[in-house]
Amino acid sequence: MPDRYWFFENSGGTVARTQGITIKDVARRAGVSITAVSHALNGKGTLSAATREHIRSVADDMGYEADALARGLRRSTMGAVGLVLRSLDALGDYTPAGVDVFERFVGAAASQALARGLSLMLVPDLTRTPVPPLTFSMDGYIVTNPHLDDPVVALLEKRGIPYVTYGRVPGRPDFPHWASEDDVASARMVLAHLEGAGARSVALVRGTDPNAWNVEHEQTYLSWCAEREVPPRLYTLAERAGVEGGVELAAQIAEDGVPDAVFCLTGRHAAGVQQGLMARGVKVPEQTLVVTGSDSEHARNSRPAISAVELNPVDSVGALLDILQALITGGQAAAPRVTEARFRPRGSTRR
Repeated sequence: MPDRYWFFENSGGTVARTQGITIKDVARRAGVSITAVSHALNGKGTLSAATREHIRSVADDMGYEADALARGLRRSTMGAVGLVLRSLDALGDYTPAGVDVFERFVGAAASQALARGLSLMLVPDLTRTPVPPLTFSMDGYIVTNPHLDDPVVALLEKRGIPYVTYGRVPGRPDFPHWASEDDVASARMVLAHLEGAGARSVALVRGTDPNAWNVEHEQTYLSWCAEREVPPRLYTLAERAGVEGGVELAAQIAEDGVPDAVFCLTGRHAAGVQQGLMARGVKVPEQTLVVTGSDSEHARNSRPAISAVELNPVDSVGALLDILQALITGGQAAAPRVTEARFRPRGSTRR
């Protein structure tokens, strides 16, 4: 294993090469042998899990590149970008049933990257070890739906790797390098549709992930309620709860008094809530309307089919790649970029 690599740190918005960090430096800091460092970073040997994790943590803190190709690749572009799906990282399931919005996003990202002469690499949570080879040698990253104080964002900034985000970075109003559908406009569009169908009392079911998607929809909903002087009915349900969680939540919604409409941000939650309400004798759409902020297989296949916001992965991905390529080449990025979603009215809101 070569004993010297280069690490990069962000300084004044540029990526600069600093002093070489050697495997000996890592071994000295970790209090172990050079062989132990080599084995820990390459998944070899008989080190204990605790020792292996300690060494990797020290190497990461020092900015040590454990990828033998990192030196050469960092000196020029690789022609490859990484994609991190933070929603699926948090969900702990990369193939959630019925959640085809992520498949559409990945498909759009892959085809548009290829059209630009780029390779696309799907990468799981960068903060979890072991990371795939070449992870930190990508030219840049697209990070979807980052969380508040997201450790993946912090790691990319620490290593000086250019990145863009699908959706705002919560708590970072100064960060401009993002693109997404206009969440505020989408929420207003849904609420206007419900109001036009006669709904006055609307319950909102949002997820628990601390991302801009949940936060901005909640803020828009609360403003809408205040403007109409109607009491808000806000429920939170973990994204991983899925359809079953929606069915259980329906019992609480019914117990609190069936509202004129239920607006679930997640398609699986909407399908579960509708199923749970109808099992209790609540008729949809005659007695209450159901709508979701993200179209999905569950929404389309429910009976009645659930009205939904159809996101715009093609335009959003194109905007993200435009911004990222400008950052990689050191150019000026026109950012942020806001795209437009569409509303798909279906049987769940047609009286």
